[in-house]
Amino acid sequence: MRRITIDFLVGVFVLIGFAAIAFLTIQVANHSGMMSNNYKSYTLYANFNNIGSLNISAPVKVSGFNVGRVSNITLNQKTYQAQVTLQINDNYKFSSDSSAQILTTGLLGEQYIGLQSGADSEYLKDGDTISITSSALVLEDLIGKFMTNMSNK
Repeated sequence: MRRITIDFLVGVFVLIGFAAIAFLTIQVANHSGMMSNNYKSYTLYANFNNIGSLNISAPVKVSGFNVGRVSNITLNQKTYQAQVTLQINDNYKFSSDSSAQILTTGLLGEQYIGLQSGADSEYLKDGDTISITSSALVLEDLIGKFMTNMSNK
């Protein structure tokens, strides 16, 4: 009788573990979240010299709050800069002097676009380009600069 109880409890624990893993997998894979078909969005563009490891569907955040997603990344053949297409929730408006930068969650975490609104009274409209951008800090570049500086001393 005692062996059956232990086996039953282990089985329940394993099932709870599988359910937790399934739940987390669904949460991580659910990139649609606020980007479902139920809400309207508008498109903004931002050009960067270096996007690091920014991916399509990366979040666009303001003060840590998701306001959109990266929908496309292309190389501009004229400027050789990465052009990032942002889908922004229509509920959020940003001034025309807003800035965008590529940030990282933690030291080696996921990269995302951070927006910072300016003070201009005009707002960015569908199809506008954010002109003030800061490229990603690439860890390998920082290590290379550090090693170069150390070898020069």
